Amino acid sequence: MRRLNARHRVDSELKTTTNQPKMDPIKFQTRPNSRSTALFSRNLRQTKPTPSLFAISVSVSLAVLIFSSIFIFSSPVSTKYGIIIDGGSTGTRIHVFRYRVDGSKNLVFDFKEGSDSLKVNPGLSAYVEYPEAVSDSLGKLLEFGRKKVPRKQLAETEIRLMATAGLRLLDVELQERILEECRKVLRVSGFKFHDEWASVITGSDEGVYAWVVANYALGTLGGNPLDTTGIIELGGASAQVTFFSSEPMPSKFSRSIKFRNFTYSLYSHSFLHFGQDVAHESLRESLIKGDFSPASGSLNKEMYVDPCTPKGYLAPSSNLSLGYTAEKSKYSSELQATGNFSECRSAALMLLQNGKEKCSNYRCYLGSVFMPKLQGKFLATENFFHTSKV
Repeated sequence: MRRLNARHRVDSELKTTTNQPKMDPIKFQTRPNSRSTALFSRNLRQTKPTPSLFAISVSVSLAVLIFSSIFIFSSPVSTKYGIIIDGGSTGTRIHVFRYRVDGSKNLVFDFKEGSDSLKVNPGLSAYVEYPEAVSDSLGKLLEFGRKKVPRKQLAETEIRLMATAGLRLLDVELQERILEECRKVLRVSGFKFHDEWASVITGSDEGVYAWVVANYALGTLGGNPLDTTGIIELGGASAQVTFFSSEPMPSKFSRSIKFRNFTYSLYSHSFLHFGQDVAHESLRESLIKGDFSPASGSLNKEMYVDPCTPKGYLAPSSNLSLGYTAEKSKYSSELQATGNFSECRSAALMLLQNGKEKCSNYRCYLGSVFMPKLQGKFLATENFFHTSKV
């Protein structure tokens, strides 16, 4: 994760309102059905755009909004700390943030020098069969966090665990079993923690958080909605698309944010199974099932052709819980990598359009999911960023 080379000053009296039940425990929320949310109660000081914005992570987005929204400053210590544990699909990361409060009670973040991170593998979803084993993974992260926070400030430092698409792939019962094991560890971590602070956030919220922080950093939040920048975020298990749209849309896709004198009507949706790793596994499954037959077939009838993997490359086994049978796993290891770009593109397009015949709306770009006409500028983040550096 690269950090933003900028200090961000954020008003401390951020507040939002929502009547939506069972939403994420963090206080920043938006409402569906085009209802508005008063995102900030006072003006933020705008920042200049930075090239590093392409590397914004969800954890940084959440950290800015959470710390801006809910911290009550009761301690005289000038430097404070907050911890986010990002439960991604391919790994779990801890982010320890340092910030200070200025004379006007604004939070001042320094993303260049004010945060430390550590990632452990695999992701939380890999513990679906043995949830209690998650304690070892979290233990390493908590040990890292304790070394970064002064001992006298441990008890007042809030720690939150937010899981994303890796757990969203699982049934709710399985999600809760893993989360409960995480809570057991966090309760005795020495940090300030409440059970509701370990949760699975919605994909829509994931997209909205990234959109808000990106546009705040670009200086477009608080201005003309047509000047805002949309987000296309490619994670490991899901992809989020969030952008301002002036078109009417079904309520399940509509999020409304109020900031200063503007109300932003956003389209926000998380495309589960379209993250980089899960999409690749889905492609391999479709190749095994024969949904796509490359022109350059395998000479070995017992082998399956994979045009999207470089010739000669042996992919490691996946830690994602996709519900594959042992037979499918055996066959997936027998895929023959051919590295054919044109055939890979055709196979990928087939995967993206899977189920489009069920589209009940006049516009479905990906499968049968509604999406309004794309408008404005976009940032491609997360795995798009890493792919661009290859």
